[in-house]
Amino acid sequence: LHIQNRPAIFMAESSLQCEAPPLPPLTMILEDFLLSPEYLPLHNSRSSHKIWPREVNVESLYRSGPSPLHTQIAVERDPTSGELLGYHEVEVSHVGQTAKNSTSLNRAPDPLNTSIKGDSTNYPFWPGGLKEPDVLQKVDVTAFDDVLANELLTVPPGFSEGMNCELNKEELKEKLSPSQAISISELISGSDLMHWASETGELEHQTSGEEENEVKDVIGSEDLSEVLAESETDTERRAPEKQKQASKVPLASSVDSGKEWAVRVHLHENITNFRERVPNMAHTWKFELDLFQKQAIICLEDHECVFVAAHTSAGKTVVAEYAIALSLQHKTRTIYTSPIKALSNQKFREFRLTFGEEEIGLLTGDVQIKPESPCLIMTTEILRSMLYNGSEVIREVEWVIFDEVHYINDTERGVVWEEVLIMLPDHVSIIMLSATVPNCMEFADWVGRTKRKHIYVISTLKRPVPLVHYLYTGNSKQTSKELFLIVTEDGKFSSRGYQDALSAKKERATKAMASYGPKSKQFVNPKEEKNIWLSLVHMLNKKDKLPVVAFTFSRDRCSGNADSLSSLDLTTSEEKHVIHTYFQKSIQLLKGSDQSLPQVKWMREHLKRGVAVHHSGILPILKEVIELLFQKGLVRLLFATETFAMGVNMPARTVVFDAIMKHDGTRKRDLYPGEYVQMAGRAGRRGLDTNGTVIVLCKADIPEASDLHKMILGQPTTLESRFRLTYSMILNLMRVETLRVEDMMKRSFSEIDSARSEQDRKHNLETLLSRKQQLQTLDCQLCTSDIHQYYCSCAQLLSLREETQAVLLNKPQVLKVLSPGRVITIFTEKYKYNLAVVLQQNTRTAVKTFTVLILCNIEDESEQVAKHLNPFLSVEPYVPREDLFHPDSPVGHAVVDISGKLIVNISGEVIPVESSRIIEDYRRRQIPRFSDNPPSSSVSKAVQSLLRLVENHQAMTNLNPVKDLHVMDLDFVSSWKEMKELEKKMNNYSCVCCPNFKEHFENEKSKCEIQQQLSDLNFKLSESSLQFLPEYKHRVEVLKQLHFLNQKELVSLKGRVACEIHSYEVLLTELIFCNAFDDYSPEEIVALLSCMVFQQSKCSEPNLTEQLKKGKETILKVAADLVETENTCGLKTSVEEYQKEFKFGLVEVVYEWAKGKEFVDVIELTDVSEGLIVRCIQRLDELCRDVRKGAKVIGASFLGQKMVEASSCIKRDIVFAASLYTKSGM
Repeated sequence: LHIQNRPAIFMAESSLQCEAPPLPPLTMILEDFLLSPEYLPLHNSRSSHKIWPREVNVESLYRSGPSPLHTQIAVERDPTSGELLGYHEVEVSHVGQTAKNSTSLNRAPDPLNTSIKGDSTNYPFWPGGLKEPDVLQKVDVTAFDDVLANELLTVPPGFSEGMNCELNKEELKEKLSPSQAISISELISGSDLMHWASETGELEHQTSGEEENEVKDVIGSEDLSEVLAESETDTERRAPEKQKQASKVPLASSVDSGKEWAVRVHLHENITNFRERVPNMAHTWKFELDLFQKQAIICLEDHECVFVAAHTSAGKTVVAEYAIALSLQHKTRTIYTSPIKALSNQKFREFRLTFGEEEIGLLTGDVQIKPESPCLIMTTEILRSMLYNGSEVIREVEWVIFDEVHYINDTERGVVWEEVLIMLPDHVSIIMLSATVPNCMEFADWVGRTKRKHIYVISTLKRPVPLVHYLYTGNSKQTSKELFLIVTEDGKFSSRGYQDALSAKKERATKAMASYGPKSKQFVNPKEEKNIWLSLVHMLNKKDKLPVVAFTFSRDRCSGNADSLSSLDLTTSEEKHVIHTYFQKSIQLLKGSDQSLPQVKWMREHLKRGVAVHHSGILPILKEVIELLFQKGLVRLLFATETFAMGVNMPARTVVFDAIMKHDGTRKRDLYPGEYVQMAGRAGRRGLDTNGTVIVLCKADIPEASDLHKMILGQPTTLESRFRLTYSMILNLMRVETLRVEDMMKRSFSEIDSARSEQDRKHNLETLLSRKQQLQTLDCQLCTSDIHQYYCSCAQLLSLREETQAVLLNKPQVLKVLSPGRVITIFTEKYKYNLAVVLQQNTRTAVKTFTVLILCNIEDESEQVAKHLNPFLSVEPYVPREDLFHPDSPVGHAVVDISGKLIVNISGEVIPVESSRIIEDYRRRQIPRFSDNPPSSSVSKAVQSLLRLVENHQAMTNLNPVKDLHVMDLDFVSSWKEMKELEKKMNNYSCVCCPNFKEHFENEKSKCEIQQQLSDLNFKLSESSLQFLPEYKHRVEVLKQLHFLNQKELVSLKGRVACEIHSYEVLLTELIFCNAFDDYSPEEIVALLSCMVFQQSKCSEPNLTEQLKKGKETILKVAADLVETENTCGLKTSVEEYQKEFKFGLVEVVYEWAKGKEFVDVIELTDVSEGLIVRCIQRLDELCRDVRKGAKVIGASFLGQKMVEASSCIKRDIVFAASLYTKSGM
C-alpha cells in the first residue's frame, strides 16, 4: 500500500541502481490498512462529495398544468319528445377531490395499482344516514360589503407610489358577482357541434319564418346560481341508485317514517303469485322455497334491506345466494362477511360450487384469491379496515351480507359489527342473517334509524326438521334403552319422561347403595364414562341414528373420549379405503416431516374407524379434512366443541350434549338457550330425516327440570350492544375533518333508546317553550326583588333535607331510637308536618320501612289515601318545623307503612302504645263489614296522646342528630348546619309579606320547573348525554399526552403510524418510536410480538434467552407507562390487569420456529396444542405486516426490512399450508 503511494521516479531509480527493498510481511500491511482509515477515499470529502449545479430556468415558473374544469355544458331536452331545446353551463361539483381529501363517492378513483384493502391515508366514504356536508360553498357577494364600505388603499404601506383603481363599489360588486348571464347558444352557434347535431337529427328546425334557425337559450338573464339549484348534470358520476319497483312486500305492517324503521313481514299466509311478482329470477333452486325465503327474495328484488332470523339449517343461505346472483345480474359487487376465518373459507368453497370459480373471491389476512371477483368473502374485521381505508371496492358494492349477526353479542369483537354498520355508505344495501333472537325488531330499528332506511324483518320459528329432546341415563349395554323423551316435536315439555328418568336413576342408585353402601358423587370416573359412550353409540347405531355430533365443552375431554373408544369401529372396509385415500391426498400439501406429526398419525387412526375430534387445538388442515369427510357421511361420531356449531350446513342425525354446563372464561354456568339451540340445530338432515334427535347425557345427577325447561324452551339471548371506544377508532375518525367520534357514539346500538325518544323530546321542548312564553311576568314590587332567590332557597332546603335523611337512616343509633312509641313528624304530599307514632320496624322488605299511626283529618284516613305516601319532592314555601298540623274535629287517624325519607323530625317524646293491637284493629276495620266499628281503646289512647302533644307542641322538643344522636360524619354535620342556617334566613325575604304570595310563588315555581325541564331536555338532546363521552374525552387526553394528537386535536405522525396497526396500536407505536426493536434480530422481534396474539393463560413456562427476557421487560415497562398515563388522564386501568393481557407462553416456540426448526421439534417445547400454535403464528404474520406499514410511514426502512424478514421466516410449511377449501378437486 505504501509502495503504491511513492513517486514513480523513485521507483525507477531503485530498479536501476539496486534491488527492490524487501516488502514487509502481509499481516503488517493488512494491519496498517485496517488501522489507518484516513487513507480510505471514504474520508476524503473532496472526492466523495458530488455537486450537480442547478440550471436556472425562470421560464419554467410561467407554465403550470391545466386545472380541472369547474363547469361543463349540459343538454336540455323536452322530457316528452326528446327535442333538443338548448344548452346551458352547469357547475361541476367535487372538482379536484380525491381519496386524500374527500369522503364523496364522486371523488376521482384511485390508481389501479392501489391495494384492494385501501390505504390508511385515504378518506373513508361518507357513512350512510349521516348528513353529508356541502363542500360546494357558493360565493356570497354580500361578504364584500364591509370591504367596499371603506376606502381602498391606492398606495401600499412603505411605497412612495401606488395604483389608483378608479372603480366604484357598484362596478367592483358587479365584477365579483358570479351571476352574469351567459348565452351558451351564441358561444357554440355555427360550430362543428351544431353542424353535427343538425346532421344527426338532434336539432329540429323552427318554422317561425326567421331566416336562421335559433336555439332556445335556456339561461337567458337568469342568475347562474338559480339554474345550478334547479339543474343537475347528466355526466356527473353518481353512486349506484336504487331501482325501486312499484310492488311492495305483501303482508307488511305500515311504517311511520318518522318513528319506526323496522317493518315486520308476516308469514301467516302463502304467496300465491310469487312467480308473477318475480317472473325472471336471478337464481333458481331445485327445491321449493319456503315462505320466508320467498318474502326475502321479493324484498331483494325491490332493493330493500332485510334482516332474516331463522333457526340453524333453516335455509338462510338461500337469501345470500340470491343477493349474489342479483349483483352478478346488475354487474355490481357483493361482500359476504363472516365472524371467523374458517367460516369464510367454507363459504368460499360452497359459493364457488354454486356460481363458478371466476365469480367468487376470498380476502383474509394472509390470502387473496381473485380479489377482482364480483363476490368477495371476508371477515368483518377486514371489511371494517376497507371502510376506514376508503377502498375503491366499496364504490362498486351493492349488497353487504352479514352472516351470524348474533355474534354481535361477543364481548371482544361485537363492536366491529356496530362500526361496520355505521360506516357503510348510503348506496350499499344490507342483508343480515341471524339465529332467532327475541329483539330482532329492536335491532333492525336501530340499523334502519342509523342508515335512514327501512329494514324488513323476516323471522320464523319453523324448523325444516323438527327436534325431539331426550335424557339418557344408561351406563352399560343392559341399560342402553334408558332414553326418555322430555320435549316433543311441537315443543311441549314432558313431565312424565322426566319423572321416568329420575326413577331409573334412583333405582340404579338404590341397587348400588345396597351393594356398596351409601355414596354420593357429582362426576364419573373414566371407565364409567367409557361405558356410557359405548352403550350410547351402540344404541344409536341400532336405531340408525348415526352420524352423531357430541358437543363436549373441553378440548381435553374431546380427545380423551375419542381415545377411550379405541375399540369402537363404525366404518366398513370400503369406507376405510375412501377415508385413507382422501386423507393421504389432503396431507400431500404438507412437507415430509409434517406428514408424520403425532397429531396427524393420531387423527388418521381415529378417522379410519369413523371417529373424529374437532376443536381449536386441532391443526387447521386436519379440521378441514374432518369437516369435508363429515359432509360426505364418513365420520360417524364427532367429538366437537361449541365452535363447530358456527359453520356451513353440516347436519347430523343426532346431537349429544356431554354436559349442560360450560366455563365461559369467567365462571362455570349452564348453557344459555341461544347456545343450546345453536348446537342442537345441527340435528336433523333436511330431506333425509323426519326429525332430529337431541340427547342430554345424565352421567351423574339428572339436571333440575326447571333448568332443562329454561335451556331447551327458554327465550334466546337478546342482541345487546358491545360498543366500546378504541384508540384505533378514534384516530381513524379524527384524521378526517368532517367525521366525528361523537357521531359514531351517538349512532351506536347502546344509544338506541335516546335515538327513539329524540323526536318526542324535541316535541316536548317546543311545548315547554310555548308554555314558558305564556307565563305571566310578575308585576309586584315586593316579589320581583327576591322571590326567585326565595324559591332557590326552598329548593336547596329540600335537597339538604333529603341528603341528611339518607345519612341518618343508615346509622344504627338512629334506628335504635325509632322504636315503638317514638313520636315523629312526617312530611308527604298529603300529610304535611303531621305527628305520628312508630308502631314497628319492618326489616323483611328490601327497603326498611316503619309502620306508624298518623294523626290526620277524618277524611284523610281512608286506605286509598294512605297507600299513596310518596316523598314530597316538589318545592313548597318554607314552613317552620315547629308548625305542626292541627287536625279538625273530629280527629282521624291512619296506620300505614312509610319509608324513612318521610320522617323530618324525631321528637324526644315516647308514648305507650300497644302496637300489635293497634295494627290488628286498624286492618280489621278496613274490611267492609267492620268498617263502621269504633276504634279500639288502644287506638284511642294513642290518638289522644298525639293530640295532646299537638296542642302543647311548644313544650315538645326534637332530637338533635349531632348532640343527641351523636352522628359525627363531617359531611352530615356540614349539611345539617347549612340547613339550619338557611332556615333562619327564610323569613328575611320581602316576598313573604306579599298578600298574593302563594299565587306569585306558584308562578315562579312553574317558571323554574319549566326552565329545569328545558335544561334536562337540552342536555338529553345534546352530545353531553352520550354514555361514552367522558371516556372519549379521557382517551383523547391520553392521545394528546402521548403526542398521537396535537393540541388542536389533529392526528400527528405518531397517530398515523397507529392507524396502520389493528391491535395494541398505541403500545406498538410507542415501541416503534422508542426504537425498542433496534437491538433485536427479526426472529427475536417476531417471538416477542407473539405475546400480543397468544391468548391461552395456562401453559408451561418458556425458556427464554437473556435478550428475550430483556425484550419482555421492555414491553411490560412500556405497557405500565401507558397505563400510568391513562390513569393520569382519568381512565381507571390496573397495571397488573393490563400486563396480564400479554402472554409470553409461546415466545420460545415462535423464536425456534423463526430460526428454522421443524414443527415436530417446536411442539415439544410447550404443552400448548398444535392448532393453537398454528393460529398464533398465522396472526403474527398479520401483526408483522402492520408493524412494517407503521415503519414505512416514518421512513424506518431498517425496521421495515426486519419485519419483512420476520414475516418470511415464519411463513412456511404446515403453519401456512393452503386451505383445502381453496383447492379445486378437494
